[in-house]
Amino acid sequence: MGNYFMGLDYGTGGCKVCIIDEHADVCAYAYRQYEILTNQDNYSEHKATDYWPLTCGMIKECIKKAGVDPKEIRGIGTSSALPSLVLVDRDENPVHHAYNLMDRRANKQEKWLIEHVGVQKIFALTGNRIEDHPILVNLLWEKENRPEDYKKIYKALTIDGYIRLKLTGKYTAHLSAGTFYGVAYDLKENKFDEKMMDELGISMDLMPDFYRCEEIIGEVSGQAALETGLVEGIEVAGGQVDCNAGWIGAGAIEEGDVQMNLGTCGNIGIIHKRENFFEDMFNFRYTSDCTNTYITVTTTQTGGQSLRYLKENFSDLEMAMEKLLPDFDAYDYLNMEAEKIPVGSEGLVVLPYLMGERTPIWDNDARGVIFGLSLYHTKAHLVRAMMEGVAYALYDSFRILRDSGMRINYPLVMNEGGAKSRLWRRIITDVLNVPTVFVKNRVGAPYGDALLGAVAAGYLKDYSIAKEKAEYVEPMEPIPENHEIYMEYFDVYKNLYEHVKQDYKVLRKLKK
Repeated sequence: MGNYFMGLDYGTGGCKVCIIDEHADVCAYAYRQYEILTNQDNYSEHKATDYWPLTCGMIKECIKKAGVDPKEIRGIGTSSALPSLVLVDRDENPVHHAYNLMDRRANKQEKWLIEHVGVQKIFALTGNRIEDHPILVNLLWEKENRPEDYKKIYKALTIDGYIRLKLTGKYTAHLSAGTFYGVAYDLKENKFDEKMMDELGISMDLMPDFYRCEEIIGEVSGQAALETGLVEGIEVAGGQVDCNAGWIGAGAIEEGDVQMNLGTCGNIGIIHKRENFFEDMFNFRYTSDCTNTYITVTTTQTGGQSLRYLKENFSDLEMAMEKLLPDFDAYDYLNMEAEKIPVGSEGLVVLPYLMGERTPIWDNDARGVIFGLSLYHTKAHLVRAMMEGVAYALYDSFRILRDSGMRINYPLVMNEGGAKSRLWRRIITDVLNVPTVFVKNRVGAPYGDALLGAVAAGYLKDYSIAKEKAEYVEPMEPIPENHEIYMEYFDVYKNLYEHVKQDYKVLRKLKK
């Protein structure tokens, strides 16, 4: 009999499952993509009813690939991209489509909070600035816009919280999700401020029970076992934010460790224990010690998603070739063409704000801009300029953390998503002007979730094995002359936003 552990992760573009053994080696992996619904301006949703069937299929696939007896699976960890929201009724059924992290519909509710509660009051409590997409803000939107359906809501869950509900029958959240409930969640005390909840007019009854990330919240139920191919009684951990999961899995466990993802969003995270939080960044609990440790995260709203957008909307030929040729990858082809374009994309600058922008400008109205376009420019120029635009967005936040003097353990470790592009890593290395490495094992978040399952079930005492197993490859040093060129373009990038930011507001009004 062996000991195996399972991780389940739910991103914005798709979901993943993996199984590891007691030596933290990957035995099987499965992935499913799901549709991102953007049928209305500022909406970004998933069909919540898709999550569980996809999960059941992936679990069965992984069990078969790994060749393990489900009775040998000892623990399960879960994560999802946050903020996200699945509203369920008393019968555990989704009330609506799920919100994913690109949703920006609650603009009016954000303004109400600024005017009636106040930015500083919210920051003092939550350790985070007010924005339009914490779960409590979305609940205010639901209450105002769908009042009859609002009455049907029994619990407000994250995507991973919904999956744990399906696995165990328990309504739960984890401490690293507290920030993403927002507004009334006291980050230092790890609990909701009930006075603030009363001020918002949101019942505490809608909130799930919160647990430490590594705490056992329940066991796989008989019904879940029947539907997934698992066995009843497997212990399920509290869970974690998906970026935490990916970074834990790639060895980020010490203060000062820094990693970056280029998934749907682009994130850079630095682990620390300081409680003087950065007002322009996300600050939340980190998995490795979720009652004493924080991570500060920068976020550009459409990181890897920007390349997915170019592929799906402007690359019909490349996508057709993917279907015809099994070894053809549209992304690889777009990268190959973009590599031929010089640093700076020959005068083409992109603001990559396809769904608004978060750190550090926090502008819900911001949208994409292509500046300097001429008849000379090709699609390859646009691809490279989009990559550079995302790098500028990352740098805009990163320089604030760098200049703060906080501890940063270089090299910057590049992890999931678009980071597999060597060109994009070279661009980011040169723009940020820091040494970088690439994670060889790119199973990502579900690997960190499986480790969480092993720690929660008591088979690993901590996450040190992740640091031991992490293999960093393809080290890069910044090229000084490239950085100098990029800083000239970065000035254009910053000035361009200042020139158009008021026009974004006019544009929003015209669209109504």
